[in-house]
Amino acid sequence: MFKAIRLALLSCLVVLPLFSTASADGPKIGYVNLERVFREAPAAIKASKKMQDEFETRRQEILRVEEDFKARQAALAEKRASLTDSQLRTKETELTELSVALQRRQQLFQEDLKIRQNEETSAFLEKANKAVVEIAKAERWDMILQEAVSVANSIDITDKVIRKMTGD
Repeated sequence: MFKAIRLALLSCLVVLPLFSTASADGPKIGYVNLERVFREAPAAIKASKKMQDEFETRRQEILRVEEDFKARQAALAEKRASLTDSQLRTKETELTELSVALQRRQQLFQEDLKIRQNEETSAFLEKANKAVVEIAKAERWDMILQEAVSVANSIDITDKVIRKMTGD
């Protein structure tokens, strides 16, 4: 989830010019660490827990099918010598079909999980950006950066964004 966020942030390097006039001291520039917001904001933690709960049943079912497959493989290995060629082919075919079905389930699970993660990330990013804009307007920041190599604590508004999102 954080890699997708990081990629989104790096790809757009969101700069929020508010087109206000700069003071005599120069433009007022702030910084927000969205990765930290994603890690620490209660809404992000709640969304992550909700997704885990939402997908836990399916994950457990896949694990159960995987264990069943392994047990059948082990049983076939033990009984291999006592089975006829016909019985052996039947058992191997069953295992192959089970393996394909298991792989399909795992792939669908991963795809569905990724889709939900992207949905949650997009919704959270929208809320975070809204909070950043509101703070920037209220405090008259000229620009808020979301990526920087080095940042002074005096311009870091990450804590304010987390508090704003907690209050909303």
